[in-house]
Amino acid sequence: MAENNFRVTLIQSNLYWEDVEANLHSFKEKIAAADDTDIILLPEMFSTGFSMKAELLAEEMNGRTMEWMINIAVEKNVVLCGSVMIKSKNKFYNRLLWVQPDGNVLTYDKHHLFSMGEENNHYAAGTKKLIVDYKGWKICPLVCYDLRFPVWSRNTNNYDLLIYVANWPEKRNYAWKSLLAARAIENQCYTIGLNRVGEDGNKFYHSGDSSVFDMKGEILFQKSHQEVVQTVTLSKPALDDFRKEFPVLNDRDEFEFKM
Repeated sequence: MAENNFRVTLIQSNLYWEDVEANLHSFKEKIAAADDTDIILLPEMFSTGFSMKAELLAEEMNGRTMEWMINIAVEKNVVLCGSVMIKSKNKFYNRLLWVQPDGNVLTYDKHHLFSMGEENNHYAAGTKKLIVDYKGWKICPLVCYDLRFPVWSRNTNNYDLLIYVANWPEKRNYAWKSLLAARAIENQCYTIGLNRVGEDGNKFYHSGDSSVFDMKGEILFQKSHQEVVQTVTLSKPALDDFRKEFPVLNDRDEFEFKM
């Protein structure tokens, strides 16, 4: 593998509604097909689907799903990343878990909660972004509805890769694809959106449309309406060269974000 290339595996999958064990079994089989990769991405709330039954289904940080993720990350020697319902200090979070092959776990709690789906009535909003330094890359992982808010996603930390894991319904897939491209262009970074497919327990259909955009907003990968395990290679030298050739980020606006 060329120096500073980064291989990302997207697992676009249907989900078993509110059935943790069925989802973990399904993803374990799909993950087995992912070889020679640096990170494996799973959808938002991959172990349950986008359910509001946090009191019934949320796990502690030392629960079944976390144990499963750590075991796979160590065994496969990869980063495993997706979001899960988590209970912490008597609050519930839609928490993205970044599990590294050494067993170290970093977290990001979804900041923008989907009020039209009453997510804000069941989960607490996160207040801090996560920027991960890994294998010479700076990576910003976010969750679904965060995509609609460019200030929160803004590249003020000089990250190289922006990731969204999601449960984004088909009826808004034009916005999904358009905003992913916009985030890539305005932040001069690779941008990945990993979505689920299939119908959820609320009868919302998801077309997937998982996508990888380069720093110019050009599509490197996009797949709709089917399950897929796809690995894409990203080039750090290509990113660095483009930023030197067309240094848009040097002219970005300075601002302070107030909660």
